[in-house]
Amino acid sequence: MAKATKRENWSGQTGFLLAAIGSAVGLGNIWRFPGVAYENGGGAFLIPYLVALLTAGIPILFLDYALGHRYQGSAPTVFRRLFRGGESLGWFQVAISFVIMCYYGVILAWAASFTYFSINEAWGEDPTAFFTGTYLELAEQPGLSLDVVGHLLLPLLVVWLAVLFVMVLGVQNGLEKANVIFLPLLVILFAILVVRALFLDGAMEGLNALFTPDFSQLTNTDVWLAAYSQIFFSLSIAFGIMITYSSYLRRRSDLTTTGLVAGFANSSFEILAGIGVFATLGFMATASGVGVQDLEGITGPILSFVTFPQIISMMPGGPIFGVLFFGSLVLAGFTSMISIAQVVVAALQEKFELARAAAAALVVGVCGTISILLFATTTGLYTLDTVDKYINEIGIITSAIVMTLVVSWRLRKLPELQAHLNRVSAFQVGAWWRVLLSVVVPVMLLVMVGTTGLSLITDGYEGYPTWYLNLMGWGVVGFAIVFAIVFTLIPGRRGREDHTTFDPESLRDEDDLEEVR
Repeated sequence: MAKATKRENWSGQTGFLLAAIGSAVGLGNIWRFPGVAYENGGGAFLIPYLVALLTAGIPILFLDYALGHRYQGSAPTVFRRLFRGGESLGWFQVAISFVIMCYYGVILAWAASFTYFSINEAWGEDPTAFFTGTYLELAEQPGLSLDVVGHLLLPLLVVWLAVLFVMVLGVQNGLEKANVIFLPLLVILFAILVVRALFLDGAMEGLNALFTPDFSQLTNTDVWLAAYSQIFFSLSIAFGIMITYSSYLRRRSDLTTTGLVAGFANSSFEILAGIGVFATLGFMATASGVGVQDLEGITGPILSFVTFPQIISMMPGGPIFGVLFFGSLVLAGFTSMISIAQVVVAALQEKFELARAAAAALVVGVCGTISILLFATTTGLYTLDTVDKYINEIGIITSAIVMTLVVSWRLRKLPELQAHLNRVSAFQVGAWWRVLLSVVVPVMLLVMVGTTGLSLITDGYEGYPTWYLNLMGWGVVGFAIVFAIVFTLIPGRRGREDHTTFDPESLRDEDDLEEVR
């Protein structure tokens, strides 16, 4: 039987699991989940959140695993092998990762800078003015500026060189070892931070604000949509990461058990982040003589780079707390960043048969340049905010809708993929998985993207000018579509292989064949 070209592999299940968790646990776990939970019913939000995890997050994670593991490739390779014209869907997912990678590096540079600033509380008495004025030199209005903020260049250069270093080293020596080191370190640092936060005056007020359930919110459809959105944005699904990562697993690997552990580990970290963040916010509210509900800036970049510096300046031992918090942001963001980079690097490697070092240098060079010209300028925060909104809430959700509908209804591949999962995994998936992916998930996602899209069209976003939203919002989604079409049409060295010539069974190794016998 013909052997496929040998791919890189994880050293084993543990290495892959740490990498998968490292990818899922990112900036959104720390600065997005606590605020979303608080604004959508507090403790009651955990009910739709858990439902969303079980009915959408885990099923799509299993689908990504099954596709990557069975068809052994990056997203474009997998979808090209799956059906005629499928390569464009894969490149659309690569384009999403490419865009996210460009601005994610800038946020890491901010976090690295603020880790250093925490030592002497460099933001002074007005963290808002420091972050938006002194540090970002933010323009008064959104626009397109080529005025690069000079002091952002050094931390940004360090971030991109670190990403390049890990990418060049490969799957085992780079991605896996980085996660083996950074993920446990992240857990230790954040656990120390949470314990410290719990002993602050007012911590219980913060936790009560977060976890006191408002069950009346469960009848609000927006709360359910928020839960599904949070699961999507935190699990790294439907934009190529888990397809790519699972393709490096050995053929006899337990996919579903690993998926369950990764999914619940990610959610556990989000709840831990909620405890740490709101215990700290409770301290701030108590020290300021106001209620937690009166605080502003409890989610997103403002929470991390304005609200937390305020808290750090108010608390005993603030510099140590600041280093722990911003250091955690750096670690969480970096493990996610390298997983996003791998999507793009692997796709270029396979399409054009590039050496890993060459592909990594090309990707880092292009993304690094864009990150400087678009996101490290005096209008960079506006651009980042807009691009992040549209590429996540329109781009990723659209990718998931197309993927689930094509695989379940057009190709009717779910029984085959279910059999693949059950053949190699201890936890067996049943018909419920096919029903969720073919009916529940597409319906929920169509409602999500429809609601969000209509809101963006009619109400805009954050009061930004319409021309700006069309260019940097809808324009970025359009860029991803054009990117997908162009890279599909570019002839690659493996372009002759498609779903008519590829046989997934040819990828079985001797251990697999022995298992079948």
